[in-house]
Amino acid sequence: MPISLPDTHGTAALALTVFALFLFSRDRIPLETSSMIILGTLVLIFELFPYSRGGEFIEAKDFFLGFGNEALITIAALMIAGKGLETTGALQPVALGLARAWGARPKLAMLATLFICAVLSAFLNNTPIVIMLLPILITVSLRSRISSSGILMPIGLATTLGGMGTAIGTSTNLLVISVAADIGLERFGMFDFSVPAVIVGSVGILFLWLIAPKLLPEREPPMADTSPRIFKAVFFVNKDGFAHGKTLAEIRERTEKRMTINRVQRADGLFVAKLPSLALQEGDRLMVSDTRENLKEFERLLGVSMTDAGEGDEAPGGDLPVSGADQQIAEVVVTTGSPLHQRTLNTTQFRARYRLLPLAIHRARSAPGEITGDFEDALLRAGDVILVQGSSQHIAEMKRSGNMLVLDGTMDLPHTKRAPWALGIMGVIVLLAGTGILPILAAAVLGATTMVITRCLTWRDAFSALSPSVVLIIVTSLALGAAILGTGTDTFLAQVFVAATSGLSSTMTLSALILVLAIMTNVVSNNAAAVIGTPIAVGIAQQLNLPPEPFVLAVLFGANMSFATPIGYQTNLLVYSAGGYKFTDFLRVGIPLSLITWVGFTIVLSVIYDL
Repeated sequence: MPISLPDTHGTAALALTVFALFLFSRDRIPLETSSMIILGTLVLIFELFPYSRGGEFIEAKDFFLGFGNEALITIAALMIAGKGLETTGALQPVALGLARAWGARPKLAMLATLFICAVLSAFLNNTPIVIMLLPILITVSLRSRISSSGILMPIGLATTLGGMGTAIGTSTNLLVISVAADIGLERFGMFDFSVPAVIVGSVGILFLWLIAPKLLPEREPPMADTSPRIFKAVFFVNKDGFAHGKTLAEIRERTEKRMTINRVQRADGLFVAKLPSLALQEGDRLMVSDTRENLKEFERLLGVSMTDAGEGDEAPGGDLPVSGADQQIAEVVVTTGSPLHQRTLNTTQFRARYRLLPLAIHRARSAPGEITGDFEDALLRAGDVILVQGSSQHIAEMKRSGNMLVLDGTMDLPHTKRAPWALGIMGVIVLLAGTGILPILAAAVLGATTMVITRCLTWRDAFSALSPSVVLIIVTSLALGAAILGTGTDTFLAQVFVAATSGLSSTMTLSALILVLAIMTNVVSNNAAAVIGTPIAVGIAQQLNLPPEPFVLAVLFGANMSFATPIGYQTNLLVYSAGGYKFTDFLRVGIPLSLITWVGFTIVLSVIYDL
């Protein structure tokens, strides 16, 4: 069969798709920016050069229909429902139970953690699951002297495996199902592809349990040398405190000569010599390095404030409370992709944004003098640990935001009275969608609304659950998919693929499609790969006169196989930063896991659909 070349608009859509895949693979360019560039360019092309095919016009406004797409609305609703589980601490008992198991039987606890994470990820967004478990597993590894290298990456990859199991497991699944339904295929149900996912996923879990830890070299996480962690803090001399009017020699005696003062800064900003006879004045700042326990003790003994003060007579910390029964101390780790990475506390407006008071900073293996003066102006990097003080509510909110890795204060997060409500609502969502009583969209929207009505979360929490990057990349991917489908470029790509795989059996053709999607999803957005790949898969099936369902599932499973690179999926980035891994570590584990799942899905899909 001759290959029909695409027209001018089809060629432009194809070129723009290639350019989009390139932009999505650039980690230095925000996904939001890349998405808007592609969406704007696509709209401009079809606005300036009107296009029709078969009497049907494709207008620029059609590319914005993705904002009202069924899959996107469902994804947003499920994000909100999942946020309800986080805010109520509904899954915290599971996490604490796993923590206790790790202390007793580490090997079996590893298997249990892998299994539970996979099951939870089949129904929940896997990102908050990983965020919930990371601090616990890091703490366990530090206290038990177990290397975290063989723990964190397998756990993260297990959540990706589990997400393949149901229609709501990942946004990728929902998008593939929605695009396939729009093309004319019968919509997949909640558990229609769970059997192949469970079979292949079980083999993958065994690999992550028995083999993956042996493939990973022992890495030192950014916070591994921090027991005890030495923080760089600033003491502010108050008028009514013991330190006011005392000499440095008297200060040293007060602390039994345990406190070491690095620098002394006067209120006018000048640094003064650390002479034993130097008398401290109100507004002086003492730069001190020590453990958090010692720092808090020195603060009490000297009557100073462990924070940098503002100008004039402003109290340290501004209007943030620094006393009271509800105050807690927590340690926050800067991770790659967090709002603090490669920025300063001041530029991020940390105090105002999180309502927490930064007290000190620890940097592992920092060079002498690397962090001097006001640590709030220091450029932060992955692995830095910030000591913060604030109410338990604000510390819990930071943890639930998913933006930062909170080490301390994680184990005692409240299991609120509304946790059973949140669990019940999520259970009802799964029940209604799984039994077909309600479509997935209706069940998800109903569940999200109920979460707010029952006060499992506030509207502010609900809106914070929505990721702008996820929304924009989905809309952009749907727009590109519409352009490819509307211009007939999907037929061209299907013909090229069939020609390239000519002479191969239907099973091998299916296998080749899974492999292409698996490679693509590790370098670009899995959602983009899924949306663009689905119409092509349907076209391939039509070219071969085969049922389209196995080829659509090939796209679904292949687009989820983001195991081999840290940029493949958000959870990969989380464990990459927290575990101190190198890029090659993901290749060591991700490539074998990708090969296992590739061969597994090839065999299982071929048997189920009799190819």
